[in-house]
Amino acid sequence: MNRIGFIATSILVALALLSSMAFVVDQRQFGVVYALGQIKEVITEPGLNFKLPPPFQNVSYIDKRLLTLDSSDTEPMLTAEKQRVVIDWYVRWRITDPSEYIRNVGLDENAGAMQLNRVVRNAFQEEINKRTVKELLSLKREALMTDVKREVLESVRGAKPWGVDVVDVRITRVDYVEAITESVYRRMEAERKRVANELRSTGAAEGEKIRADADRQREIAIANAYRDAQKVKGEGDAEAARTYAEAFGRDPQFAKFYRSLEAYKASFNKKGDVMVLDPASSDFFKTLRGTGAGDAQSGHRK
Repeated sequence: MNRIGFIATSILVALALLSSMAFVVDQRQFGVVYALGQIKEVITEPGLNFKLPPPFQNVSYIDKRLLTLDSSDTEPMLTAEKQRVVIDWYVRWRITDPSEYIRNVGLDENAGAMQLNRVVRNAFQEEINKRTVKELLSLKREALMTDVKREVLESVRGAKPWGVDVVDVRITRVDYVEAITESVYRRMEAERKRVANELRSTGAAEGEKIRADADRQREIAIANAYRDAQKVKGEGDAEAARTYAEAFGRDPQFAKFYRSLEAYKASFNKKGDVMVLDPASSDFFKTLRGTGAGDAQSGHRK
């Protein structure tokens, strides 16, 4: 019976010893085997691994996923105009070298996040000191975040690398004291009005230019049409004069008769015109008198 108990105890001890020696590394983690504060092995691939039982060797796990660090304080920062602003930001980062990270930061991820928070905030303060409030609210904010990321990377990759990589730095909110809020809005409104006035002036100038060009084209078209009309009229008058000349040359009596009729037409054009003439002594009605006499003689012959 004692022998069976001894065997059972031995099996349990062996299982416990084996259990303390085996460990599994998840694909989301790094496994770090260390002894007496010294790193013995860093396991980057997932799977089953073995080590010496405690206290000879121990294992710790470090997250290898992309981590997010959000700003944790609301202490204001000073701009180039000495205005106090409060910004909210976040950083996307990951641990890339567990050995360097443990050596310079430790096994606690929170400790690394706290140190990174301090470095990022100092970088923001340094860059915001160089910029105005307007720049923080404009598209130039992108350049600010790029410069902050560059400074943070210089710090974590310096003489004592942290074993981390900063993937992105972003500003989520910018707040400033009420005293400068109205001033900033006034400047922005004035800038928008200036741009709007410039656009309106440019549009008015373009409109005047288009109207002037249209008027010029209209005048040219009218002048060309008048010129063509006068040309056609002149040609018609010349042709009519030539025709009249030929007709009058063949029959002078008809020409005289036609001109007299034109004179009568011009003289009696209006109903209100009154003319006092002596038909017997005036040559003006000579054609009419001659026509009447001719008619009488023709009737007598009949």
